[in-house]
Amino acid sequence: MTDAPRVLWYFADPMCSWCWGFAPVVSQIMETYGDRLQLALMMGGLRPGTTQSMSATMRSEILHHWEDVHRLSGQPFRFDGALPDGFVYDTEPACRAVITMLDLKGETAFAYFKSVQSSFYAEGQDVTKPEILAQLAVVHGVAKDTFLERFESADIKQRTREHFRQTAEIGIRGFPTAILQNGERFELLTHGYRPFDELIPLLEKWFATAVASG
Repeated sequence: MTDAPRVLWYFADPMCSWCWGFAPVVSQIMETYGDRLQLALMMGGLRPGTTQSMSATMRSEILHHWEDVHRLSGQPFRFDGALPDGFVYDTEPACRAVITMLDLKGETAFAYFKSVQSSFYAEGQDVTKPEILAQLAVVHGVAKDTFLERFESADIKQRTREHFRQTAEIGIRGFPTAILQNGERFELLTHGYRPFDELIPLLEKWFATAVASG
């Protein structure tokens, strides 16, 4: 981790449904505190490297989670035709795509991250496919060929593995997780989904402490 002060480290995966539910909360945090807080994305890797298509039982369990997220967060989901037969729930490509955007156009990375989420959950697109991920990059100002070249590079693949490794080494096992950094001090903001209203007092207290400690 960097030693830059006042950072919100956001550990997530674009294909994590609770991260989709939490996306508006992160946006609200940055809209409210963005002049005092830097957002740092870490791709945790929910199911990286999965090669087998999901079973009917797994599909049922995941859709049940989606219903919970929809009910609690209000985020839109497309349930009709979701997770079709033969779908391989490998989250590595989507994570790698976000890291590609961090490399190519970092200021748009969080917006791109949310685009991948929306495409998967609200529009039913298969964001395990490089073609889909590249089309989303174009929307954020990165040419398709430029994106795909970096996306397929050994360097970006290695950086993606590093994100997964660092997340595991820190001990983070679930997403979303948000950690606040002030200089060399770290504090857990949330492990799991929480609405913005619940986080305001925690953030206000943290900012007050950060100011007091210089």
